[in-house]
Amino acid sequence: MKALLALLIWAAPAVAAPTLLRPAQVWDGSAMHPGWAVLIDGDKIVAAGPTVAAPGDAQVIELAGATLMPGMIEGHAHLFLHPYNETSWNDQVLHEPLALRTVRATNAARVTLQAGFTTVRDLGTEGAGYADVGLKAAIDQGLTPGPRMLVATRALVATGSYGPKGFDPGVEVPQGAEEADGTALVVAARRQIGRGADVVKLYADYRWQPGEPNRPTFSQAEMAAVVAAAHDAGRKVAAHAYSAEAMRRATLAGVDSIEHGGGGTPEVFKLMAAHQVTFCPTLAASDAVARNRGWNGAEPAPEAVRDARAALVKARAAGVVICVGGDVGVFAHGSNAREVELLVAAGMPATEALHAVTAGNADSFGVGDKVGRISPGLLADIVVVDGDPLADVAVLRKVRLVIKGGATVGR
Repeated sequence: MKALLALLIWAAPAVAAPTLLRPAQVWDGSAMHPGWAVLIDGDKIVAAGPTVAAPGDAQVIELAGATLMPGMIEGHAHLFLHPYNETSWNDQVLHEPLALRTVRATNAARVTLQAGFTTVRDLGTEGAGYADVGLKAAIDQGLTPGPRMLVATRALVATGSYGPKGFDPGVEVPQGAEEADGTALVVAARRQIGRGADVVKLYADYRWQPGEPNRPTFSQAEMAAVVAAAHDAGRKVAAHAYSAEAMRRATLAGVDSIEHGGGGTPEVFKLMAAHQVTFCPTLAASDAVARNRGWNGAEPAPEAVRDARAALVKARAAGVVICVGGDVGVFAHGSNAREVELLVAAGMPATEALHAVTAGNADSFGVGDKVGRISPGLLADIVVVDGDPLADVAVLRKVRLVIKGGATVGR
């Protein structure tokens, strides 16, 4: 009865088992293979290659002209935010009821999955507490469609550094993340892990007051203590950091990824490469903010957009592993492929970008043994797009079919 109820709510039939998918080509996470087919049975990939035969009882799906890929992985999302040109961040945090934000997030999860992103690393609810833990559970239990979620819950900020800001200093304003410092920072990280966080997020720098530049907020020692506690608990640590000094401290503290990094220097990126720290440049966020402020896409681009592009170039030159994550929520959910398009436009080869949004992200986030590749034994998380994304990454938006865990996703 429970399985039947979940099926009815999803309104999407499970793929008949076994099922043979025959596209024009298969991107396995690292290379393109013309003429391959993929066999799935239940929730797993059973076989992939040029000579895969369909069992006698198999359903065969012909996908002429299409590319089959692993389900894409969004590396930096905020499902509990929606675009700032609709409602400002301050107003979302302070004025939108939690129930409203949760319904919005549920819709965001659905369109993200429909866009071919079957896994999401959600890096903070921005004032919505632990609601991401509940949304993840609802998806896992089949109550609503959505991607597999890796959640950061509240995120951690230094006292006084985050927001919302702009109010009488004597008024206690609800914050978009949890404030903690010193030894209390480790306690807060453990509390978040205990309440469901899959990843710990630290704000390594921020603007202390509006109009100021980003400055470090946590010491290296503070962050190192959090990293040790998180790693002991089997969790990874992501650090929000724009300034070179915050990036340097976070890297030496042992974080697993750095987000944004517009102020990164060649020296910092070399340090990140040496410490195997993944870099998530979030090009789509700076692009979206600039467009919201009136930029029409013409060159020269605004400074923040140029800085983000330059950071990507420096990171790649240093050999840093690149994460695909657009900071979606700043821009519209379901348009996650925008980050891949901007990475390629900024000079990243399409083969690298496709690897990053599939196998690369999976490995960086510690889930490469489950998703991110078309390989026997892995979960049958699959997206099929019309055309060849190596020739034109824009075809990632032309989604023909999405399968998550062997079940076809309704559209």
